[in-house]
Amino acid sequence: MGFGDLKVESGIKALNDYLAKRSYIEGYEPSQADSVVFSCLSGQPDASMCHARRWYNHIKSYGAETAKFPGEKKDVNCYGDSTCAPSKTSAPAEAADDDADDDDIDLFGSDEDEESEKIRQQRLAEYAERKSKKPTLIAKSNIILDVKPWDDETDMGKLEECVRSVETDGLLWGASKLLPVGYGIKKLQICCVVEDDKVGTDFLEEEITKFEDYIQSVDVAAFQKI
Repeated sequence: MGFGDLKVESGIKALNDYLAKRSYIEGYEPSQADSVVFSCLSGQPDASMCHARRWYNHIKSYGAETAKFPGEKKDVNCYGDSTCAPSKTSAPAEAADDDADDDDIDLFGSDEDEESEKIRQQRLAEYAERKSKKPTLIAKSNIILDVKPWDDETDMGKLEECVRSVETDGLLWGASKLLPVGYGIKKLQICCVVEDDKVGTDFLEEEITKFEDYIQSVDVAAFQKI
């Protein structure tokens, strides 16, 4: 009656014994037989079931590709030591069983483990390559600065010229306007867009206040992520 219930220890042991001298459920390559039996397991077999565990990890490495395995799906009870009519792929499995009985060789040994690891590494490399081709989003912010002069006699045109002379990678100056502060004094309010990883408010304040002949102070009036 096949392997029995593959969600209990007795069924998993039957599968483990069956795979002791086989690489796959049927034949010499993955087939729908492997897909069906794999889907009936509730998870990775215990380490004591070494043959079933190796087979499980190998089939799991195929992911969604198990749906493309060759062959036709049958009832799970038709696999293993069952009374169902043999499929076209069962003869090679029986031949493999006879050879294994003669030589007592574990066909699902380290070579299979190496092959599974090679497939996994290849898929990881393909995923990394696809990810690297995706455009990287650059974090930016919109900043509004209030730049105050010393007094009402400060040349505001020259003051703005000094502010805009601050240039660096990741900084783009925008619109500006003059706003009254009091006593005839006006301040410059100017916008800029910065790349967060390249330009910060500390940098802007430090560079702008270097023009101390015109600029008394710099304040951040608004800061908004784009």
